[in-house]
Parts: sequence; C-alpha cells; structure tokens
Amino acid sequence: MRQVRLSEAALVSGVFRVERVSQGTVTLADGRCAVFEVKVVKALALPGLLHSSGLEVGDVVKLDEGQARAIVCFRASDRHHTLFVTNQCNSRCLMCSQPPTPQEDGWLFREAMEIVKLVTAPPAVVGVSGGEPTLHPTRLRALLNLLHLRWPETQVEVLTNGRRLGDEQVARALLEGLPPGRTNWLVPLYAGNDEVHDFVVQSPGAFDETIGGLMNLQQFEQAIQLRTVLIRPVIEGLVEWGRFVGRNLPFVQAVALMATEPIGFALATKDMSVVDVLEYGRELANTVAELELFGLTPVLMNMPLCKVPAPLRAHAAVSISDWKNDFAPECEDCELKPRCSGFFVWDNTAIYRTGLKPVVRGEMGRIHV
Repeated sequence: MRQVRLSEAALVSGVFRVERVSQGTVTLADGRCAVFEVKVVKALALPGLLHSSGLEVGDVVKLDEGQARAIVCFRASDRHHTLFVTNQCNSRCLMCSQPPTPQEDGWLFREAMEIVKLVTAPPAVVGVSGGEPTLHPTRLRALLNLLHLRWPETQVEVLTNGRRLGDEQVARALLEGLPPGRTNWLVPLYAGNDEVHDFVVQSPGAFDETIGGLMNLQQFEQAIQLRTVLIRPVIEGLVEWGRFVGRNLPFVQAVALMATEPIGFALATKDMSVVDVLEYGRELANTVAELELFGLTPVLMNMPLCKVPAPLRAHAAVSISDWKNDFAPECEDCELKPRCSGFFVWDNTAIYRTGLKPVVRGEMGRIHV
C-alpha cells in the first residue's frame, strides 16, 4: 500500500482523515473531531501519487504509535478502492497473492468501519477483501450494513471463495434482508469438477461448498461475478469450464478470466501459476465464445492488452489497483495504454513484460503493431 515517511514517530495509533496539506505539514482529524499535525518527509511508494507530499486532502490514513510513517487506506481520486478485513482463510490456493495467517485479526474489521465513517466522498464501487471475509459473518454483515447506510450510492463487491455461504445458517445470517443489487459477490471457481478445483484451492470438499454458496446467493437474489485465475491446471480445462458455467450457473452476472498476480504463493509455484497470455490465446478465445453462446458476459482482467487477441480486447477491464499498477517503458506511446491493465508494480518475473507489441500511430495516421 502507499506509505509516506513522517519526520518523527507518531504519538498515537489510529485511522485519520487528511484535512489540510501545506508545504509538507499535514493536518489530520479522527472521528471524534480531534485535530493534530504531522510533517511528511517523502513518499515511500510512487505509483499513483498525485500530490508532492504523497498525501491529498480527503485521504484516510493509518498511524502506528512509535512508527514514522503513514499508510494510505483510502484515496478518493483512486480508480479502485478496497477494504481489507481479514488475513484468515479456509483455503490455500496455489497462486494466492495474500498468503493467509491463522491469528485473530478482528481489528481489521473495526479499522474498515472507521475508514467508512471518515470518508467524505464515497466511491462508486468499493471492494471488501481478505483472506476470507465470510469466516466472520456477523462482522461482515455489520460492515455491509454500515456501507449501505453511510455510502448509499456505492456498489459493494465482496471477494469470497463462497465456501461458508454453502452453510444455510451462515448464508441466512449474511444475506437475509440484504437489498438485491447493492452487493456483488465475486466468487472464484476453477473447474467444473471437484478434482481440479479442490487441488487448486488445496482443500478437499471445497468445490461442493462453493457450488452450494453460489446456489444460496442466487436464492437470496444476490448479484454474482464468477471468477477464475488462469494457471496451468485451469487453462487445460478452460473451455469445458466455460461450458459447465453456461449450463449450470446461467444466473451469474459476469464471468471474469484473470491472469495471476505474481506475488505470494504464486512465486513459489511460478512454473504452474504464472503463464504468459500469449500461451493461451486460443483457449481464451474459445472460452469467451462458449460463455457468449450461453448469454454470459466475459471480462478479461490483469492482462497486457497488446497480448490479448484483438477480437477479445473489448472484453478487457482496467483491473489492477492504482497503487500497484505499472507500465513498461515501451508502453509509453502505445495507443492501447489508456484502457490497458498494464502490470503489477512488483512483478519481477519478466513473463508478462516479455514479448510486448505496443500499438503505435504512424506518421500517416495508420496503426502499426
């Protein structure tokens, strides 16, 4: 996440809103109207910074007592916004970008709720992520209720493996009375069978639980974006997966096909998990065609646009969060850059950055690839 270095260690811990920025001095306020100032030395993370101090009015930042840094938790001018609520998870996905930890971390839910209360310009869309948010259904429902109350025009997207939602009691506690259309549940499914899906998430029985969760979401009239991550075991059965989704899950609003974020467990399983888009262009095209045949909406995520087959580029989304987004030098003059995902800033695998084919406008106005 974005961080800025302070001139001295913070005297308090907590979440604060930036009220004023002037020549390196930042005025902060908390939810109880306490106001104080800190001095910024320099920004520690460069992607997406818009102000020379590294902070902007309206930012929500976190301070830790004794630490000479501020972490930016929310920035109104960003394109993407996420509330991180737990690092606990009941799966161990081969390509997980956020390896889970077992420790109790309920403070993350409390912190997320403080952030919501401090934001003065709610975003159009906010994500709720982990770990696995549904491991704590009471906390998650409280957060959803707060979001819908404080940010009534905001679309909420919950990233979940869906397994706990297969439990009828958990599903009822989370979903009963939740207004349809206000929350979009982003649920990964890696195959149309338990053998591959359970292998990818490293948890026997997960496939049946996720399917049960999807059915319960449908029962409570919740919006669903189905997802898959394009690692080798998934790619091998991708077209069959698309057919399974079309035949058995026709109620999902969209289907996202995602390139791997090369960090966390994905680096330990790199040969299996980090695959160049150029390797599976045919499988991608056939799967998109299969999904469209069933009237579903495919979305391509985390893929450099010049590597995506030209007929599929209309399906691509600018999906990498602002603070971890990056482009290669050869992307600078590419005509596709404004609508391209680019790369993850920490990607040092070279797999995604090799073989780029920027689309540039020639002197006579023609497009050259």
